[in-house]
Amino acid sequence: MHRRKFLKMSSSGLLVATMPIVPQLTKYAKYRTALIGTGWWGMNILREAIAAGQSQVVALCDVDERALAPAITEVNQLTNNRPKTYKDYRELLQKEKPEIVIVATPDHWHPLITIAALHSGAHVYVEKPIGHTINEGKAMVKAARATGNVVQVGTHRRVSPHNISGMEFLKSGKAGKIGMVRAFVHYGGDAGKPVPDAEVPLGLDWNAWCGPAPLRPYNPAMHPRGFRQFLDYANGQLGDWGIHWMDQILWWTEEKAPRKIYSTADRRIRRDNTDAPDTQVVNYEFESFTAVWEHRLYAANEAEKTNVGCYFYGTEGTFHMGWLDGWTFYPADKNKKIIHTDPVLHTKDDNNIQELWADFLQSIEKKKRPVCDIEIGHRSTNMSLLGMLSAKAGRSITWDPEKELIIGDSEASALLQRPYRSPWVYPV
Repeated sequence: MHRRKFLKMSSSGLLVATMPIVPQLTKYAKYRTALIGTGWWGMNILREAIAAGQSQVVALCDVDERALAPAITEVNQLTNNRPKTYKDYRELLQKEKPEIVIVATPDHWHPLITIAALHSGAHVYVEKPIGHTINEGKAMVKAARATGNVVQVGTHRRVSPHNISGMEFLKSGKAGKIGMVRAFVHYGGDAGKPVPDAEVPLGLDWNAWCGPAPLRPYNPAMHPRGFRQFLDYANGQLGDWGIHWMDQILWWTEEKAPRKIYSTADRRIRRDNTDAPDTQVVNYEFESFTAVWEHRLYAANEAEKTNVGCYFYGTEGTFHMGWLDGWTFYPADKNKKIIHTDPVLHTKDDNNIQELWADFLQSIEKKKRPVCDIEIGHRSTNMSLLGMLSAKAGRSITWDPEKELIIGDSEASALLQRPYRSPWVYPV
């Protein structure tokens, strides 16, 4: 296939990430590209970067050789090139001077790596959530603005066709005046059993994996892929899934953030050694509406057909923004027909990374802010983190969206950041 035709088809969404890549596609690539964090999702992003034809993959970085080795093999098969490999992102940035850096590590590493990549001169594609605590996000926005480089956050629902058309429907006023939004993720599961700590696997630098976060004994339930339910390294279901739906709420409203937040959270069912809440409800009070988040990690059932998304409750009807089921509007007037739009997702893990990467490249070329700019990602991450912060504080908090400060509560304000483990220094 001719390269130009391939790129045209790719940008129009006619190709999916599973299509074999022609090695010559990246022969004239513009951008020296590095991936930091070569696990499952990092490779999903990198495949799209390769398919877009603008990235010469010069380096891969991971503290776990078990993730790094298959990544090298796949990149070699896709591009006929063998990128250099690193365990330390700082060494990679210094030696390789990448122009694009993909940050797909666990959450607690996102801020330091993103900031370092920006100051090294790179544009950054960073996965959501952008960080573990709110003040890290402020430092990331500051670094992006100081360097002038593009930072795209991986909230790919901002470019999903059904999410775009759904937002157009909501903003047109067809759902009427919306007074409440309910965001939720309900996945099943059982009580589980504790997984004992174990010896660190050969090839994994566990001290480096923990990095600025507390150094806990290695546990197979944490890594690979289990870290999101351990609060030292992530923020549970709200910090993981919640940001996608918090982002949908902020995309719809003209308000920057809620003014008051109150959360209840507990472990009602789970008996394994994770420590994130298996049950959580958060009330977000905005000036013109109320938003509610809820999740549980148990009791999957047939009664609730939609287990993820947002319900927007308006005077003209109820609008559901979903994922695999697209969006649906249920009119208040029973004589009117239900309106539905199917999703358009790529078959590899049902995402729209391809479109988000295309916007990232266009933003670099045109020197403009991307559709999921770091400030947008920061605000959406904040909503999730404020919910977790209220749960940890055990009380309602009042938030100043402009100053990004908690009002009148010094103890809760202390939770806007956390101590870093030496020698790592919390970003300012």
